[in-house]
Amino acid sequence: MMLWGSVVGKLWATILLLVSFVLIVLTVLLVEFFENFQIENIENDLTKTAEQIIKVTNEHQGSSNEVLQIASELIGNETKMIILNDDKMVFSSIGGDNEFEITPELIKNDSELLKVFTERKTVKKEMALSDEAGNEGLSAIVVGIPLELNGEQDEVFLFQSLESMEETTKSTTQFILLAAGIAIILTTIFAFFLSTRINAPLVKMREAALAIARGKFDTKVPILTQDEIGELAIAFNQMRKQLKFNMNALSQEKEHLSSILSSMADGVITFNKDGTILETNPPAERFLQSWYFEKGYNREDNVNVPLVLMNLFDESESFDKEQVGEITLQGRNWGLIVSPLYTNGDNIRGAVAIIRDMSDERRMDKLRTDFIANVSHELRTPISMLQGYSEAIVDDIAGSEEEKVEMARIIYDESLRMGRLVNDLLDLAKLESGKMNLSYECVPISPYLKRITSKFSGLAKEKGITISASLQDNQIQWHFDPDRIEQVLTNLIDNAIRHTPPGGNIDVIQRTSDRRGLIIDVRDSGSGIPEEDLPFVFERFYKADKARTRGRSGTGLGLAIVKNIINAHDGYISVNSLPNKGTTFSIILPRIMENAE
Repeated sequence: MMLWGSVVGKLWATILLLVSFVLIVLTVLLVEFFENFQIENIENDLTKTAEQIIKVTNEHQGSSNEVLQIASELIGNETKMIILNDDKMVFSSIGGDNEFEITPELIKNDSELLKVFTERKTVKKEMALSDEAGNEGLSAIVVGIPLELNGEQDEVFLFQSLESMEETTKSTTQFILLAAGIAIILTTIFAFFLSTRINAPLVKMREAALAIARGKFDTKVPILTQDEIGELAIAFNQMRKQLKFNMNALSQEKEHLSSILSSMADGVITFNKDGTILETNPPAERFLQSWYFEKGYNREDNVNVPLVLMNLFDESESFDKEQVGEITLQGRNWGLIVSPLYTNGDNIRGAVAIIRDMSDERRMDKLRTDFIANVSHELRTPISMLQGYSEAIVDDIAGSEEEKVEMARIIYDESLRMGRLVNDLLDLAKLESGKMNLSYECVPISPYLKRITSKFSGLAKEKGITISASLQDNQIQWHFDPDRIEQVLTNLIDNAIRHTPPGGNIDVIQRTSDRRGLIIDVRDSGSGIPEEDLPFVFERFYKADKARTRGRSGTGLGLAIVKNIINAHDGYISVNSLPNKGTTFSIILPRIMENAE
């Protein structure tokens, strides 16, 4: 750091200026005082000398020339005496090569000295005299006194040069300059002394402040003294600790808020009044990606919120309350809530938008509505048939016993159908609510699968379908609920028989995987499932089109029950199908089930 830019340099310069100003004022005052004092002394001395000369001359008028000569010698070489009688020089002690030249005309041309002649009064004056070469600049004190000599009116003028006074003034000035030089040296020494006492701690504080500004909050300032600078260092260290604490608290708060935002299921977007996005979380980014993709823009090139949010923000700003909206993007429903953000002065500075994916809720609402409609539809047909055939029997419409028996059989079949529907609904409700308890057993897989497939051998033979069980390991055993898994396999095999044409094949395949566990595939060579229907096969009341439901009609709940049973076993079920090439349902039961009881 340069000296002039430091505190010590500024203090040094201030002290120098102060000392210089004091010395200059002191010099001017002392010089003026000495000059006035010496001039006054010279004037008084010359006046007294002139009065004594006049007194002696008046006492010895007979020998006035000798008296004047003696008086001129007594007053010394520095004082010169001239006696004039009007314009005539009566006596003069001026002589020599370096003496200044004084003539009667010079004296009488001075208005002050002229009063000695005209008003006969004593005059004291400082005037500049010229030497023999005519060069002015020699200052002298002149005292003029009227004189009565030999009955005539004469005038006595005493002259004394101010050279001695100028030498005294010069000596005084040199002394003051010497004192100024000593003061400057002492001030410089004092400044460098202050550099170690004041500037050095301040430099360390500056370095510590710069380190803290770079994030190094562990930097401490050494406490070198117990004065105000030491107290400043203590206060600085306390400020550093508090600042570190506050920064850590802010960092933790920021990380906490960031974690909350990241873990929120709803999207959050904060933006300025001009629409510039400030903060988002992953669900909000998915919404923004969908918005900009649908509008044909690139998300990375846009930092402004979608127009739909800005419109809601304008409304919230107008009504000074949050606004709610909804939008559909890429087949998903999004609920929007925009609330204004305020500054300390209650001015709106931006807004926070909550983005909620409402697709599942809308889907559940639709499923709930469809469920009621499907149940009503499934119950309406058997109830209508029960009502119609019952009325026919009551009204004795049947003409023969055979017709009555046929009507009773139809009523019986429809009641069984209604019972199956109600039982399926109850099973599905228990499975989805998690209230159904599973009874785990250690089941030998080979006889278990052979028993289930043999149960359908008669029905398969009627339809001309070949059904078989293929086992990878005949000795393997597994833990699961045998009744519930049999219900799953029964449903899958029954569906396969109903959708496989004569001459087709149905294979129940068992295999194991070290990573995935027990795998059971139910594969048929039937008509398959259209690709657009595959995502919905496990939905409640889902049914294929009539071309694939020939022969026997189900309730549409079987596969939904199958999926819930497998989920209850912590397993997984999937389906793969190609139209006219067959369908494969794969059941995976994890090894963890071996420890279940």
